[in-house]
This record gives sequence, structure tokens and C-alpha cells, in this order.
Amino acid sequence: MTVDSSNLWDPQPGWLNTASYGLPPRPAWEALQAVLRDWQVGATSWEPWDESTTRSRASFARLVGADVADVFVGSTVSAAVSPIAAALPDGSRVLVDDIEFTSNVYPWMVHADRGIEVVAASTDKLLDAIRPGIDLVAVSAVQSATGMVLDLGKVVAACKEIDALLVIDASQAAGWLPLDVTGVDALIAHTYKWLMSPRGATLGYLSPRLQERCRPLHAGWYAGQTASSSYYGPQMELATDARRFDQSPAWFSFVGAAPALELIEQLGVGTIHEHNLALANEFRAGIGLPPGDSAIVSAAMPGAEEAFAAAGVRAAVRGGNLRASFHIYSTRADVQLALEALEGLKIS
Repeated sequence: MTVDSSNLWDPQPGWLNTASYGLPPRPAWEALQAVLRDWQVGATSWEPWDESTTRSRASFARLVGADVADVFVGSTVSAAVSPIAAALPDGSRVLVDDIEFTSNVYPWMVHADRGIEVVAASTDKLLDAIRPGIDLVAVSAVQSATGMVLDLGKVVAACKEIDALLVIDASQAAGWLPLDVTGVDALIAHTYKWLMSPRGATLGYLSPRLQERCRPLHAGWYAGQTASSSYYGPQMELATDARRFDQSPAWFSFVGAAPALELIEQLGVGTIHEHNLALANEFRAGIGLPPGDSAIVSAAMPGAEEAFAAAGVRAAVRGGNLRASFHIYSTRADVQLALEALEGLKIS
């Protein structure tokens, strides 16, 4: 399925790097420009800007099938993960993918002095590695380096069997891959990739059982039950739901995030998923790969980086492989431009 995005985005031809950052839809871009103009002259207080944080929280909850009371806001994935890591008992074992992005690795490893052990398994062996002795599994819904899509249902079942906590980094999935938090303890996504928002807006789900175990290490005025009465002094009354894990939001990032997330809802993740896979698989076929299930295509193709640069195609190299990523504003013309640039090159 092809979606006409011409009235919503303004990409230069050849943008195949959403896995690095997404392009803002026009409603998000215009909302951000409006508040920047207000900021420049002091036209308003901050409260209207902060309404976007509430909208973003609610939209994210709907996108991942969560109760909005279990959704928190923050700035980065690593900061969002840190209270969970701090709550692990001494001597716990954490399982990660051996190519897991380090925002979901380092927060566990820094607790090595408490005996927290991080063990790694290759993507194809991860499910088999979820066995007794593992206390928490930390893994991405879609791998940044390779585009491999996690079989979330099987991982949830395996974690349930041994009563291990499951923490999902959805930064490379939320916005194009249908997600549901059922059976997941935490699902966290930075919004600047497939959710097409300014960097600085992170959203996450925390299961009620995980909220009970964790200390809100980043608690500040915004984590108060009533933020406007939490400005001063030693009287602390934190929110009773996941809002107590909020970090004070970067307003302008959320101003851009709210309309972007709401647009994804309007278009439908299913529609975006179908569009992205159609283009990714057309590209895969063009370079001699079988069909896949990811919007990210990774291939070892010597000379591809230079060929793309010469043709004005913007993609990335990760782990030594070419990485091209396709989103709702990508077109068949982008695919053809990329394939023409790679003509004559072979996968090694």
C-alpha cells in the first residue's frame, strides 16, 4: 500500500535514515515554530506549552495499549531505565541482546559493583537464553543495527515462565510496528525516530508491579501529585500513578511530539506498517535479499556508503553494514534512487 504524504511532509528525495531521526510532519513543525515565536517575545506563560505533554502521554498510551495512568514522560531511554536498574536486588542477572543499543545496556552495567551481571545472547539465541537464573530481560522491539524484529509474544511467554521482568526499548519500533504492552513490565521509546518528534521527548509504560518496586529517582516538581503545589519546600506528595516517575519535560520537544503522535494515530500504525514494509521489501528485492518483516534493511555491501553519498541518498552504516530505513514519507521514487545508486554493487 502507498500513502500520499505530499501534503504532510517535505523530505528531500533520498532520505532513508529514519532509524537515525524522523522527519517532522507539517502539523508538528508548525506547532513548534509557533511556540518558538511566542518564546522569543514572551507572548505567553509555559502552561499552554505543557498541555502538549499531557496530549503526548495520552496518545502514547493509546498507541501501545496502556492505561494512561501507567505512562511517564522523560528525556532519554537510559534515564528512564535507570530507576528500574537501581531497584534490582544485588546479584541479579540481566539478559540483553549482544547487539543491543547501549541505552538499554549501560544502565544495568553500571551496577556491577552490586553484583549485577549482564549476560548477552545473539539475536537468534535470545529466546533460548531466557531460562532460570535470569531476573530481567532488556531487549529492543526492533534492533537498531540490523532491523531484526523481536517476537514479542514468545519473549513475553518465556519471561512469564521464569518470572523474569521484561524491559523493552521500542525506540526503533514505536510509530511503525504495532505494539501492545500486555505482559511487558516496561516499554520505553524515544520519540525522535519513527514517532517523528524533536529529540528530548521520551515516553514509557511501567507495569503496576514494576512501579511498586522502583524508587522515583528523578522526582522533582513535575512528579508531584499537583505540580503547581510542588514548587517549594520539603513537603513532598508525589503522584500515586506512573507520573511520579516523570522527569520535568522539555516543553518544546513535547510541543512537536503531540501532533506527530496524534497524526500516527489518525493514519493508523497498521497502515504505516504496510507502507513501510512494501518499500523496504522492494528495496530488498532490488539488492538481492528475500522479503523481510522490518522497515530497516541492513546489508554488507562494500562501496554502498560512497555510492549513496554520490547520489545524494542519506542512509547510515551500523556495525559495518549499510542501513536503510523506510517510513511513511518514503516513496517508491526514493527506493528507485537508492537502487540506481547501488547498481553494480554486490552483497558480500
